[in-house]
Amino acid sequence: MHQNYSDEEQDPDKQQSGHDVGVKGQNQNIQQASQEIKDKKMTLEEIKQSGRAERQRRREERRRQQSDSDSESEYLVGKLAEIAISVKEPDLVEGTGLIYDKRMLKHENLWDKDYPEKPSRISGPFQRCCELGLTERCIWLEALHSTEDMVLLQHSQELIEKLKRTTEMSTEELKAEALKYDSVYFNQTTYECSLLSLGSTVELMEQILKKKVRNGMALIRPPGHHAMTEEFCGFCYFNNVAIAAKHALENFKLKKILIIDWDVHHGQGIQQMFYNDPRVLYFSIHRYEFGKFWPHLRESDYDFIGEEKGMGYNINVPLNQTGMTDHDYLAIFHQILMPIAFEFDPELVLISAGYDCAIGCPEGEMGVTPAAFAHLTHKVMSLAQGRVAVILEGGYCLKSLSESAALTLRALLDDPCPRIPPSQEPCDSVTESILNVIKVLRPYWKCLQYQGFTSDPCPFEEVNQSPPKPDIILITEENKPKEYPESLEPTKMEEYYKVEKRLSPVIDRIIASTNLSKAKDRTCIAYDEGMRAHCSTASYYHPESPDRITRIFDKHTEWGLTQRCTRVETRMATEAELTLIHSSAHVEEIKSLEEKNPFELKKLESNYQSIYLCKDSYFCARMAAGFVLDVVDNVLTGQSQNGVAIVRPPGHHAECSRAMGFCFFNNVGIAAKYAQNKYNVKKVLIVDWDVHHGNGTQHQFYEDSSVLFISLHRYDQGFFYPSTTEGCHTKVGTGEGRGFNVNIAWNKGPMGDSEYITAFQQVVMPIAYEFGPELVLVSAGFDAAMGDPLGCYSLTPAGYGHMTHMLSSLANGKVVLVLEGGYHLTAISNSMAMCTSILLGDGCPHLPYVQPKDSAVKCIQDVLDVQKQYWKSLKFRVNIKTDKKEDTEEAKQEEIERQKEDEDMKKIHELAEQLKDVTVFKDTENPREDVVVVENVTEDTDVEQKKVHTEQPLKGEKSAVPEQSVLGGSDQTKGLSQETYCGGTEESGMGGGDSPGGNNVEKDPTTVCAGGGQSLGAEGGSDAPEASPVSANEVLRQLEAQGHTQMFAVTPLPWCPHLETVTPVPRGRIDTGSPCEDCGDLSENWTCLVCYKIYCSRFVNEHMLMHGVMETHLMCLSFSDLSVWCYGCDHYIDNPALFEAKNAAHLHKFGTSLPRPLCLS
Repeated sequence: MHQNYSDEEQDPDKQQSGHDVGVKGQNQNIQQASQEIKDKKMTLEEIKQSGRAERQRRREERRRQQSDSDSESEYLVGKLAEIAISVKEPDLVEGTGLIYDKRMLKHENLWDKDYPEKPSRISGPFQRCCELGLTERCIWLEALHSTEDMVLLQHSQELIEKLKRTTEMSTEELKAEALKYDSVYFNQTTYECSLLSLGSTVELMEQILKKKVRNGMALIRPPGHHAMTEEFCGFCYFNNVAIAAKHALENFKLKKILIIDWDVHHGQGIQQMFYNDPRVLYFSIHRYEFGKFWPHLRESDYDFIGEEKGMGYNINVPLNQTGMTDHDYLAIFHQILMPIAFEFDPELVLISAGYDCAIGCPEGEMGVTPAAFAHLTHKVMSLAQGRVAVILEGGYCLKSLSESAALTLRALLDDPCPRIPPSQEPCDSVTESILNVIKVLRPYWKCLQYQGFTSDPCPFEEVNQSPPKPDIILITEENKPKEYPESLEPTKMEEYYKVEKRLSPVIDRIIASTNLSKAKDRTCIAYDEGMRAHCSTASYYHPESPDRITRIFDKHTEWGLTQRCTRVETRMATEAELTLIHSSAHVEEIKSLEEKNPFELKKLESNYQSIYLCKDSYFCARMAAGFVLDVVDNVLTGQSQNGVAIVRPPGHHAECSRAMGFCFFNNVGIAAKYAQNKYNVKKVLIVDWDVHHGNGTQHQFYEDSSVLFISLHRYDQGFFYPSTTEGCHTKVGTGEGRGFNVNIAWNKGPMGDSEYITAFQQVVMPIAYEFGPELVLVSAGFDAAMGDPLGCYSLTPAGYGHMTHMLSSLANGKVVLVLEGGYHLTAISNSMAMCTSILLGDGCPHLPYVQPKDSAVKCIQDVLDVQKQYWKSLKFRVNIKTDKKEDTEEAKQEEIERQKEDEDMKKIHELAEQLKDVTVFKDTENPREDVVVVENVTEDTDVEQKKVHTEQPLKGEKSAVPEQSVLGGSDQTKGLSQETYCGGTEESGMGGGDSPGGNNVEKDPTTVCAGGGQSLGAEGGSDAPEASPVSANEVLRQLEAQGHTQMFAVTPLPWCPHLETVTPVPRGRIDTGSPCEDCGDLSENWTCLVCYKIYCSRFVNEHMLMHGVMETHLMCLSFSDLSVWCYGCDHYIDNPALFEAKNAAHLHKFGTSLPRPLCLS
């Protein structure tokens, strides 16, 4: 393993403070054996402190000189410092504002008491909110009358005067006035109620912007979104939302406002007022039926996208048939609204919340359930740091209106979203609308990249057409009626409310079956310092260190999170619980560690990949698993709504019968089986966002349709740990589990917030809603965080917070986060604390938009192409026909590039298949050539071995596959060295292992680690492959073709204070085949760059480590990959001063010299 900690994290005094339980000091046995020598010399810790101090002094000196540094490590430290400063305790803006005033009940139709727009439209929702106990939890805001100056922001003085005159009109005069407008009535209080409705909207928005409340809802009438600058329309007089938005722009100096209009009628008034204004993004979902539905306007169609500077900022999603349901609206949010809103990055969200699309409404004739509005609201709350104002517009079925409005308010109060049935396939009509919107908006929004744009027709015929339909009459200025006599006609009750009457029993059943329960406590948390006892005796600075959980818990305490959480009791997982996933033999094997002495434990470590052992490993692994089960108990019994388990060792790599990758027992896998067995949970979703593929979890549920496993991980064509093709996007499960394994496998990183958020929007959330889990378990590794020495990705705490927020809408909020990886203490502390903050109901932090990398888009497209055959919610991954020449040329170029990438990917996978049984070794007869032995072994044939002589290494490149030989051998291998290599180096970043570097794999004489453990930045080496003929240089070329030009797993330091101790190479020669001077081992040796003695690595008998400690000779060079490690700095070093030694070793090892650095030429 390798690492790049800041000085703060390397301070041993800080690391050893706190409550260590059974933590061994560094090199305890060595210290006991050499006490007299250590009394006379500086200790290793003192040397390290001295080295760190000198590095810090030099760094500060360079800063004073304002010199630019090209050191990647220093850059990351600087960026992490920025994060540490910016990621503070969340700025808690508490409370949900509510405005309701009985004075608005006075507005009513004097000549038609059954008119749909009636006072009960706000009194009914308010009563339901009271019944659910929501109003008493809100912060009451005063309903205020608006001023005329406020109205003038969007309306003319003439319009104000017209409405003002209605206060003194008789009923007949009011009727005559109503004839002039489409769907409008007046009474003597209309003007006052309109001012009150507008004033309430503005007041709610102002209180949100002033941070008096986080969000809020205004139960107001009359509505406003149809009102135009010079005209009343559709029950609307003053455009409440449009005026509030203009007020925020002009007087609060906001730069970006998002208006979401989900009323079933198009809000043409808002559209017209901001049609050329890029500061306001207007998004409307409305019934249209190609123009047959009111208001019958051409401008309500999808191709009206704004004008001038506002092009692309007006978005209409026309619904061309009735009966749209939850999954249709969710598809619109997932495919269009949330991606564009994330890119737009608003400072405020205003929702024109019409509930006439709710089930049973006679106006909309749609089928959206009340619970779905809670989900839509929850999604929007991730924007603008939660500054969301919901303003009532339409809704005319009182039963569904009241329930929908109440559940919207409940979501604003951050109660869990009620679980809705698994989503079904979006209908073809809404699919066509979505694709049409994408077709016209793609040039304006970078996020709309997941369809193909070609000259080929789309499989959905309507997408190939252009509006309008020729046989539909639309309203224009020319044919617009001069009077609207229907405004005076009495409502035909029987006909108008027949839909509501028919669906009333259905609505009752939906309301009764919707689970609105919530747990007594919000979040439970599991932590115990006893888990610190599992520690490495070989390296105090091992990445998987005890301080990982301590620092995370301390950050929770610093932010005040632990005080808000419920602590769960410590418990150990029973052996029966462990065997829900693991074999009894495996449990016994780990249990036996308690009886072994340190030397036996050290020897056993070589049997595992990236595992260190101590007497307390079994104890801690049982405690970690037990804690996770305790959190699951708390959540599934209703004691807590969600939970966080700060546990170690991690678990997602642990297989049924094998520990690996720091993992002993698969905590999350055990928890899933436990929940199914004990609580009869039918569907479990496991999301694994650790940067490494959760191979252990995948294998446990690969044939299981009751567990959906989604993993987002660094893949690098299979060369990143765990270095197998199991993490490929094509691995979808088998048997009944086919389609229930989803790998979002990243290539060509580094990936960050935008890439992960996009993957959630395009893949994770659509599939999750279609699956419909009852419990969500998150393998929450934070090694994709910026600065992590293993992941080398760039996720921020804010990014993790947003992913947590999205997942919390599922399973009635039953979400359990379980710590997996993450090795930068500052990054993991801030990241996990942010996740817990979100689970506690705090607002999502601001997350700036960055365009996802092309490679990430390609990865997501690949996943969609594979998974869409199993998940109907992914049906939007199709080609869209374009007639524009430039689009066609662009599509052709994209297709060429895609074909090239596909060819490269095919070569990589062919290479991976070839590497399944490859052995690379040193040919003593032809020392200038690498030799590859091919083994094709079957039960029916003899071993056929072929020697393939490869080319010389390319100029300046390192061997991608370490030297290897086979034991014994046939005639074809006669004369070859008998040494066997299977692993990384002493501190090798090339393979990973249990310390910075190192590839701790079983030394099987018939196998070799794939790519020489070339798991760039991995947790450890891969399993031994099984092979075919391929050269080391071919591996290198394929990697370089895929963008892997940096062959270090971590970036070495360009300088360290101990370089001055390096002495000239004796006689200019280093024998890389020499044995260890103490034990005679040949497998993995290093040479001291001070005295040039040769000793074995810590994965053999630790003789080089002992030599370094006792002699304070701190610089050594690996014979395996020619890397240089400094014990004093705990880091790799790459400096021109090391060239002589590296070149001497390279000359002996490969028979050629290294290219001389320019600075030495």
